[in-house]
Amino acid sequence: MRLETDDGRFLGGFLWRHSGVAAAWPIVIISAATSVKCRYYSRFADYLFLNGFDVLTFDYRGIGESRPKSLRGFRADWVDWGAHDLEAALAYAERTFPGREIHVVGHSIGGFAIGLAPSNRRIGRILTVGSQFAYWRDYGEAERRRMYIKWHIVMPFLTRIFGFFPAKRLGWMEDTPAGVVRDWSRMKARFEHTVRQDLFVGGERESVILQRRFARVTAPILAIGLEDDPHGTPAALNRLLAYFISSHRHHWRIAPADIGVSSIGHFAFFHDRFRDSLWPLALGWLRAGEIPADAPGLLLDEATPGTTT
Repeated sequence: MRLETDDGRFLGGFLWRHSGVAAAWPIVIISAATSVKCRYYSRFADYLFLNGFDVLTFDYRGIGESRPKSLRGFRADWVDWGAHDLEAALAYAERTFPGREIHVVGHSIGGFAIGLAPSNRRIGRILTVGSQFAYWRDYGEAERRRMYIKWHIVMPFLTRIFGFFPAKRLGWMEDTPAGVVRDWSRMKARFEHTVRQDLFVGGERESVILQRRFARVTAPILAIGLEDDPHGTPAALNRLLAYFISSHRHHWRIAPADIGVSSIGHFAFFHDRFRDSLWPLALGWLRAGEIPADAPGLLLDEATPGTTT
């Protein structure tokens, strides 16, 4: 399937749709991690589909099904991914499934993108996994030095040489547009002090306008963090959650030992091997806004609308 953004770009993606009478369940949009193809989430989408949901996955501009012939000189940043690309998915869902509730699953930066989408108030429920915006001081202490060198020194250095980040040949992730690298590698403690600093709309800095969009989200949020994920530390997740001041936010932590495995990390939540141990937590939240009584892990923080975490 193809999505058209409000700035004239075309994105590739996939739709799981039940035939016949419209399903009673909402449609779920999966908002991917940085430079991860939407195909990565296909088995999780299959699981949701088999449990009654229609599901939409898509690739951000510059990635996977939405990649141009060359990334050299291709313009795209994190703001584009949320403000235009996720926004296009929300608009498509509303047109295609009128009257249906829309839920969003955000992985890593995909949770940050939710706050940037202009029509994010349409969302009924949000599930995030390891979602944060890569402020380096929030990285796990044991991995912080290595990650800083990798993502904040090596990545921007190679990007200046190639005109994009050739991550695939390094086996790190998909090749990444230079604008995304700029946002990631320069990120400060508050995102609005980093992105779109030189752009103004109606005399107001665009970054300030973007910050206010987070307050439009009223959907309850379940933010899942994995204890062995050096990206998704408690500090990192809480830093992002604090922007969603109009939502009821639950910060749930899971350790590998809680499900009898040695590691989960930043990516493996969506692996099929966790279908029976981790995915029921996601299903319970998306179905009813509830955390199953037998869910692994524990509630670290909870914040009500009008408060910060």
